[in-house]
Amino acid sequence: MRGLLKKIDEKKALLDSKRPLPTYTVKSIRENLLLEWTYNSNAIEGNTLTLQETKVVLEGITVGGKTMREHLEVINHKEAILYVEEIVNGKENLNEWQIKNIHRLVLKGISDEHAGVYRNQNVMISGAQHTPPDFMVVPDEMKALIDWYEGEAQKLHPVERAAHLHAIFVGVHPFVDGNGRTARLLMNLELMKNGYPATIIRTEKRLEYYTALDKAHTTNDYDDFSKLVAEEVEKSLGIYLKLI
Repeated sequence: MRGLLKKIDEKKALLDSKRPLPTYTVKSIRENLLLEWTYNSNAIEGNTLTLQETKVVLEGITVGGKTMREHLEVINHKEAILYVEEIVNGKENLNEWQIKNIHRLVLKGISDEHAGVYRNQNVMISGAQHTPPDFMVVPDEMKALIDWYEGEAQKLHPVERAAHLHAIFVGVHPFVDGNGRTARLLMNLELMKNGYPATIIRTEKRLEYYTALDKAHTTNDYDDFSKLVAEEVEKSLGIYLKLI
């Protein structure tokens, strides 16, 4: 892992040395990332829209034979990304209000009663050994997450911090629905704040992703998950460097 982080640091230093990046190159990469991020994050959760169909929905066109929920998941995810970009540009510190707002955008029009509201019932994560904490302790767990982020987390490499933030958040599973999408948005919020490009967990890695997350939750060993995230960060840096 240390070698991988060193490679990431070298690529990021090279990317930073080339700033400001060409305007139209950045615009085209951003548009592509927005599409890929939205498609993959939704596909991991079971959305059946293809990459091309997702592109069409982002352009405001309805795809026949697909549910309203699937369309809203695409539109909402784009809005959530724009909000994450606002937070990054405003250099705001992470807080629960932001997390709730991100989640509110993810579930807008899909489940308004649960959007941005911590769960008031117990849940299980399908296929996982880990069982999220009782709903009664969710507010305390989320406060502990922010305390961890403001304290211990700051000693971690930014890529590891982003991975841990994602994993701890999903372990708490503070919302009834939309936790995975929100976690990946939070992960990228942390990466982007620290000057890294948005990073995509691709749907082909779904099994590896869920296995690594469950290992983190059941054994407190975050190495596999951090490595998976770091590998994707390195790929994203590579995309930028190749185009500039």
